[in-house]
Amino acid sequence: ALDIFRHSSRPLDATPPLVSHTIAEPAPSLAVPDTDTLRHWLALLHAPGVGAIRFLRILEHEPDLPRFFENRGTSCNALSIPPKLRRYLAKPNWQAADAALAWAEDRHCYIIGLLDPRYPALLKEIPDPPPILFVRGDIDLLTQPQLAMVGSRNPSASGSQLAHDFATALSRHGLTITSGLALGIDAASHQGALNADGKTIAVAGTGLDRIYPARHRELGYHIAEQGALISEFPLGTPPIASNFPRRNRIISGLSLGTLVIEAALKSGSLITARLAAEQGREVFAIPGSIHNPLARGCHMLIQQGAKLTMETSDILEELAPLASFVLEHENTPANATPASELVFSDHSFLEKMGFEPISIDALVERSGLTAEAVSSMLLTLEIQGIVASSGGLYSRI
Repeated sequence: ALDIFRHSSRPLDATPPLVSHTIAEPAPSLAVPDTDTLRHWLALLHAPGVGAIRFLRILEHEPDLPRFFENRGTSCNALSIPPKLRRYLAKPNWQAADAALAWAEDRHCYIIGLLDPRYPALLKEIPDPPPILFVRGDIDLLTQPQLAMVGSRNPSASGSQLAHDFATALSRHGLTITSGLALGIDAASHQGALNADGKTIAVAGTGLDRIYPARHRELGYHIAEQGALISEFPLGTPPIASNFPRRNRIISGLSLGTLVIEAALKSGSLITARLAAEQGREVFAIPGSIHNPLARGCHMLIQQGAKLTMETSDILEELAPLASFVLEHENTPANATPASELVFSDHSFLEKMGFEPISIDALVERSGLTAEAVSSMLLTLEIQGIVASSGGLYSRI
């Protein structure tokens, strides 16, 4: 399964890493760390001023962290460690490390470090991979082909529907849908995958002992049951604003590509798209009306080279060279026709619409098309100025 991550239509090392990953990995038989080794990794994670970059520099200097702690005097001099961190290394937070190890004893709870063979290969390729990942759920999903789906926290009704429908269709083709558990497009994408009995990963901006936003506790529970929740942040980490842009590199870093659905020019989802491009991954964007402020971020991405996306086949065809599963692994129900196989003219579609405002669900029933196909055709007609949307209903102009 890992081989597909070694091939990309763009080089994964297109952006020079901030720190070259020349860590001397231990022998395969020792790659899964013992409890004492993991305890030292967790203690270092809690050290003041130790982010991903400093952690990586320490690992490059000494991959054996118990030895690093033991010989901290020499190591600190070699790495020019500041006084505050030197004092911490003399008296590490073993209590927090032990609490995390106790958490990992629960069913389907895992802690994996950068040198662990279970660490996702794609994520390891980014310039600043998280040294440690906390995982609740199916850990095997981390190495499965993923598509990131991001967008506005306050989308239109049609934008939410598109995210849900795209996630449903793409998960039926075998892709794991990865997003950030935020309000709006994130939640709709997770839910679309879950409703299709597909797989989804939520990358949290907090510790995994809490769900943020609180209204997504039930959604988080279902994701952990049917997919996975992951975080680079230690248990107990609250929802600090600066953590959310930081976790975006993980959303894009885990994925073969990133799809943006409805994003204003200042949307945080554009950060994820930029990171995806810098990481050498594919970027997709769904266009919208030129009068819709939530479409302007997507239009800017398309101007900058993102692939204009109208239907799932645009994504599947682009990702096919990266992972052969895309066009072969299709679990579409027998009673639903994939959008790529539909032959349905605009004229026929407009006849089905009639002249009164109509919902997507009603159009699905009238036309016999899938919700994804209806959403795609409505989007096309809206861009052409033939159809307008308001309050979740669509009307001919």
